Amino acid sequence: MWQYILARLMWIPVLLVSVAFITFVLGRFGPGDPVEIMMGTKYDPQVAERIRSEMGLDKPILYQFGSYISKAIQGDFGESLRYRGRPVSTLILPKLIVSAKLSFVALLISVSIGLPLGFFIAHKQGTWIDPLIVTISLFFMSIPIMITIPALLWLGCLKTDLVPCSGWGGIFDKRIIIPSITMGIPGIAFMIRIMRASTLDVLGQDYIRTAKSKGLSIFTISNRHVFRNAMIPIITILSFSFAGILGGAFITETILGIPGIGRFSVEAIFNRDYPVIMAITLVSAVAFIFANLLADISYSIIDPRIRYK
Repeated sequence: MWQYILARLMWIPVLLVSVAFITFVLGRFGPGDPVEIMMGTKYDPQVAERIRSEMGLDKPILYQFGSYISKAIQGDFGESLRYRGRPVSTLILPKLIVSAKLSFVALLISVSIGLPLGFFIAHKQGTWIDPLIVTISLFFMSIPIMITIPALLWLGCLKTDLVPCSGWGGIFDKRIIIPSITMGIPGIAFMIRIMRASTLDVLGQDYIRTAKSKGLSIFTISNRHVFRNAMIPIITILSFSFAGILGGAFITETILGIPGIGRFSVEAIFNRDYPVIMAITLVSAVAFIFANLLADISYSIIDPRIRYK
């Protein structure tokens, strides 16, 4: 196991450099001149050439990339082109934390409700409970966020005055209720469907029928055999969901005025703020790489039959 983990860790720098190089090249050769963006309406060709020389933008692309990587390793992602004089790290870190908190609460809602319900209705296959819960979950999953948010604001803010209408105050603030429910509802339906399908697949295995023939109780079979094996495909989804909590939610953050990374990422793309885009891409790549590694390790913990060499 440790050899496998070490080998995976050794590949991380290669993957990150590859992702960084592709993003860097697309940013340099994509539409929009960084210097023009910085100068805005005060653009002057002579001044622009001087700025390019100072920033090293007139150097070969490989030299620029090497310089960027050497600084990025030390945590220096450069300065924002839109917010002059502001380091990229100081701009994205607070927004990453905000989005991570919001997405974590939403994921917690989805998992705590969706997984138990999916496991429960799988054992009720053939009864009226199974299609009823599946139908209700699909109904809520099909409702767009643009409808869910106004409906929750109308009920929780305008009619009952239970929660503030917008803004952000952290995990323990009432203003997290509406956005977390908005993001958590589709996740509940998704978790129900995945957990139900995984559980039904395990229930049809030969070793489950053998356990029943031995006279084991339903609780023992479900706890020792069904649940742990049904969680194997769920682990992959959960690991990437945890990695995705850094991505934010553009629509939810925009409508509710939440200063998260999702809204900031879209603004950076429209403003051609390439240093910000590069930093967000690298952070997201690191999160997904470690999420994939964590999923592989979790497989061997849940199922002792899985071994890595």
